[in-house]
Amino acid sequence: MKTVEEIKSGIEAAAPGAGVEVVLNPSVSGQHSLRISPSHAIEVATFLRDNAELRLDFLSNVTGVDWPDSLEVVYHLYSVEKKHGPVVLRMRTVNRTDQVELPSLTSIWRSAEFQEREIFDLYGIIFTGHPDLRRLLMWDNFKDHPMRRDYEEPDDFEYEPTAHDEVLKRAEEHRRREQGTRNREQERGARAGQ
Repeated sequence: MKTVEEIKSGIEAAAPGAGVEVVLNPSVSGQHSLRISPSHAIEVATFLRDNAELRLDFLSNVTGVDWPDSLEVVYHLYSVEKKHGPVVLRMRTVNRTDQVELPSLTSIWRSAEFQEREIFDLYGIIFTGHPDLRRLLMWDNFKDHPMRRDYEEPDDFEYEPTAHDEVLKRAEEHRRREQGTRNREQERGARAGQ
Protein backbone atom coordinates (compact mmCIF):
# COMPACT_ATOMS: atom_id res chain seq x y z
CA MET A 1 0.00 0.00 0.00
CA LYS A 2 1.09 3.57 -0.63
CA THR A 3 2.43 5.77 2.17
CA VAL A 4 0.40 8.76 3.37
CA GLU A 5 2.86 11.04 1.58
CA GLU A 6 2.24 9.19 -1.71
CA ILE A 7 -1.52 9.31 -1.16
CA LYS A 8 -1.23 13.04 -0.39
CA SER A 9 0.61 13.59 -3.69
CA GLY A 10 -2.05 11.62 -5.57
CA ILE A 11 -4.83 13.68 -3.99
CA GLU A 12 -3.09 16.96 -4.79
CA ALA A 13 -2.68 15.88 -8.43
CA ALA A 14 -6.32 14.82 -8.72
CA ALA A 15 -7.81 17.68 -6.67
CA PRO A 16 -5.58 20.78 -6.84
CA GLY A 17 -6.09 23.05 -3.84
CA ALA A 18 -7.44 20.25 -1.65
CA GLY A 19 -5.31 21.51 1.23
CA VAL A 20 -4.06 18.08 2.28
CA GLU A 21 -1.93 17.92 5.41
CA VAL A 22 -0.20 14.83 6.81
CA VAL A 23 -0.88 14.41 10.54
CA LEU A 24 1.89 12.31 12.05
CA ASN A 25 1.14 9.76 14.75
CA PRO A 26 4.18 9.13 16.97
CA SER A 27 2.63 6.04 18.61
CA VAL A 28 3.85 2.50 18.02
CA SER A 29 1.14 1.98 15.39
CA GLY A 30 2.49 4.90 13.39
CA GLN A 31 -0.94 5.26 11.85
CA HIS A 32 -0.53 8.66 10.19
CA SER A 33 -3.54 10.46 8.77
CA LEU A 34 -4.54 13.04 6.18
CA ARG A 35 -6.38 16.23 7.11
CA ILE A 36 -8.25 17.68 4.14
CA SER A 37 -10.05 20.92 3.40
CA PRO A 38 -13.83 20.47 3.75
CA SER A 39 -14.34 22.40 0.51
CA HIS A 40 -12.70 19.55 -1.42
CA ALA A 41 -13.97 16.64 0.68
CA ILE A 42 -16.28 15.05 -1.90
CA GLU A 43 -13.64 15.32 -4.61
CA VAL A 44 -10.96 13.80 -2.35
CA ALA A 45 -13.25 11.03 -1.09
CA THR A 46 -14.24 10.14 -4.65
CA PHE A 47 -10.56 9.94 -5.63
CA LEU A 48 -9.75 7.67 -2.66
CA ARG A 49 -12.65 5.36 -3.50
CA ASP A 50 -12.15 5.23 -7.27
CA ASN A 51 -8.36 5.38 -7.67
CA ALA A 52 -7.22 2.09 -9.24
CA GLU A 53 -4.31 1.64 -6.81
CA LEU A 54 -6.16 2.61 -3.64
CA ARG A 55 -9.79 1.47 -4.13
CA LEU A 56 -10.75 2.52 -0.60
CA ASP A 57 -14.21 1.02 -0.94
CA PHE A 58 -15.04 0.44 2.73
CA LEU A 59 -15.59 3.04 5.45
CA SER A 60 -15.33 1.12 8.72
CA ASN A 61 -15.95 3.87 11.22
CA VAL A 62 -16.35 7.60 11.75
CA THR A 63 -15.73 9.38 15.01
CA GLY A 64 -15.82 12.91 16.38
CA VAL A 65 -13.13 14.77 18.29
CA ASP A 66 -13.70 17.89 20.37
CA TRP A 67 -10.65 20.16 20.22
CA PRO A 68 -10.43 23.38 22.26
CA ASP A 69 -11.02 25.57 19.18
CA SER A 70 -12.81 23.30 16.68
CA LEU A 71 -14.52 19.96 16.11
CA GLU A 72 -13.05 17.20 13.98
CA VAL A 73 -14.37 14.15 12.16
CA VAL A 74 -12.12 11.13 11.56
CA TYR A 75 -12.90 8.51 8.89
CA HIS A 76 -11.15 5.10 8.71
CA LEU A 77 -11.00 3.73 5.17
CA TYR A 78 -10.07 0.27 3.90
CA SER A 79 -9.96 -1.52 0.59
CA VAL A 80 -11.80 -4.81 0.58
CA GLU A 81 -10.79 -5.32 -3.04
CA LYS A 82 -7.06 -4.65 -2.48
CA LYS A 83 -7.02 -5.91 1.14
CA HIS A 84 -5.25 -2.90 2.61
CA GLY A 85 -5.82 -0.01 4.97
CA PRO A 86 -6.58 1.84 7.01
CA VAL A 87 -6.21 5.27 5.51
CA VAL A 88 -7.32 7.81 8.09
CA LEU A 89 -9.02 10.94 6.76
CA ARG A 90 -9.76 14.01 8.91
CA MET A 91 -11.75 17.23 8.54
CA ARG A 92 -12.11 20.11 11.00
CA THR A 93 -14.80 22.71 11.48
CA VAL A 94 -13.92 26.41 11.41
CA ASN A 95 -14.78 26.76 15.11
CA ARG A 96 -16.92 25.02 17.70
CA THR A 97 -19.70 27.57 18.01
CA ASP A 98 -21.38 28.88 14.87
CA GLN A 99 -19.32 27.40 12.02
CA VAL A 100 -19.65 23.68 12.63
CA GLU A 101 -20.61 22.47 9.16
CA LEU A 102 -18.76 19.77 7.25
CA PRO A 103 -19.78 17.96 4.07
CA SER A 104 -21.35 14.53 4.48
CA LEU A 105 -19.44 11.67 2.87
CA THR A 106 -22.54 9.45 2.78
CA SER A 107 -22.80 9.86 -1.00
CA ILE A 108 -19.33 8.26 -1.31
CA TRP A 109 -19.54 5.64 1.47
CA ARG A 110 -23.07 4.69 2.51
CA SER A 111 -21.79 3.44 5.88
CA ALA A 112 -21.14 7.08 6.88
CA GLU A 113 -24.87 7.79 7.14
CA PHE A 114 -25.56 6.29 10.55
CA GLN A 115 -22.21 7.32 12.03
CA GLU A 116 -22.46 10.94 10.89
CA ARG A 117 -25.89 11.08 12.54
CA GLU A 118 -24.35 9.90 15.79
CA ILE A 119 -21.65 12.59 15.57
CA PHE A 120 -24.27 15.23 14.77
CA ASP A 121 -26.23 14.15 17.83
CA LEU A 122 -23.34 13.91 20.29
CA TYR A 123 -20.98 16.65 19.02
CA GLY A 124 -23.24 19.00 17.05
CA ILE A 125 -21.39 18.85 13.73
CA ILE A 126 -23.82 19.61 10.90
CA PHE A 127 -23.17 17.39 7.88
CA THR A 128 -24.33 19.25 4.79
CA GLY A 129 -25.78 17.01 2.11
CA HIS A 130 -26.61 14.25 4.59
CA PRO A 131 -29.77 12.38 3.47
CA ASP A 132 -31.32 12.05 6.95
CA LEU A 133 -29.56 14.28 9.50
CA ARG A 134 -31.50 13.99 12.74
CA ARG A 135 -30.80 12.92 16.31
CA LEU A 136 -29.98 9.28 16.79
CA LEU A 137 -29.43 8.69 20.53
CA MET A 138 -30.97 11.73 22.20
CA TRP A 139 -34.61 12.70 21.78
CA ASP A 140 -35.61 15.46 19.36
CA ASN A 141 -36.14 18.19 21.97
CA PHE A 142 -32.89 17.47 23.80
CA LYS A 143 -30.73 20.57 23.88
CA ASP A 144 -26.93 20.39 23.67
CA HIS A 145 -24.46 17.71 22.66
CA PRO A 146 -23.30 15.37 25.46
CA MET A 147 -19.86 14.42 24.07
CA ARG A 148 -18.58 17.99 23.97
CA ARG A 149 -16.03 18.88 26.61
CA ASP A 150 -18.07 21.91 27.73
CA TYR A 151 -21.27 19.89 28.20
CA GLU A 152 -22.73 20.25 31.68
CA GLU A 153 -25.14 17.66 32.97
CA PRO A 154 -28.38 19.29 34.05
CA ASP A 155 -29.51 19.00 37.64
CA ASP A 156 -33.13 18.76 36.50
CA PHE A 157 -33.05 15.84 34.11
CA GLU A 158 -35.54 15.90 31.28
CA TYR A 159 -37.76 12.84 31.33
CA GLU A 160 -38.61 11.01 28.16
CA PRO A 161 -41.33 8.33 28.56
CA THR A 162 -40.41 4.96 27.12
CA ALA A 163 -41.97 1.57 26.57
CA HIS A 164 -39.98 0.39 29.57
CA ASP A 165 -42.19 2.42 31.93
CA GLU A 166 -44.93 -0.24 31.78
CA VAL A 167 -42.41 -3.03 32.30
CA LEU A 168 -40.94 -1.21 35.30
CA LYS A 169 -44.41 -0.75 36.84
CA ARG A 170 -45.17 -4.47 36.43
CA ALA A 171 -41.80 -5.42 37.93
CA GLU A 172 -42.32 -3.14 40.94
CA GLU A 173 -45.83 -4.53 41.48
CA HIS A 174 -44.45 -8.08 41.24
CA ARG A 175 -41.77 -7.26 43.85
CA ARG A 176 -44.41 -5.80 46.20
CA ARG A 177 -46.58 -8.95 45.86
CA GLU A 178 -43.56 -11.23 46.42
CA GLN A 179 -42.48 -9.22 49.47
CA GLY A 180 -46.05 -9.34 50.84
CA THR A 181 -46.10 -13.13 50.41
CA ARG A 182 -42.76 -13.47 52.22
CA ASN A 183 -43.96 -11.20 55.05
CA ARG A 184 -47.15 -13.25 55.52
CA GLU A 185 -45.16 -16.51 55.57
CA GLN A 186 -42.78 -15.09 58.18
CA GLU A 187 -45.75 -13.97 60.30
CA ARG A 188 -47.32 -17.44 60.08
CA GLY A 189 -44.00 -19.03 61.00
CA ALA A 190 -43.56 -16.68 63.95
CA ARG A 191 -47.13 -17.44 65.23
CA ALA A 192 -46.59 -21.18 64.81
CA GLY A 193 -43.40 -20.96 66.84
CA GLN A 194 -45.14 -19.34 69.84
